[in-house]
Amino acid sequence: MSPVTMTPEQRADFERRRRQKNWAVLGVLIALVVLFFAISTARVLRG
Repeated sequence: MSPVTMTPEQRADFERRRRQKNWAVLGVLIALVVLFFAISTARVLRG
């Protein structure tokens, strides 16, 4: 299997898309943390 060669423009576009995907994953993880915290807090306060 040979390595993939990219032009500088293709490389920049690839890195930009990867960065966007990483930010999206971070956003989902933060949303899950906030959701779990809210559920846990509600359960404690209700109990």
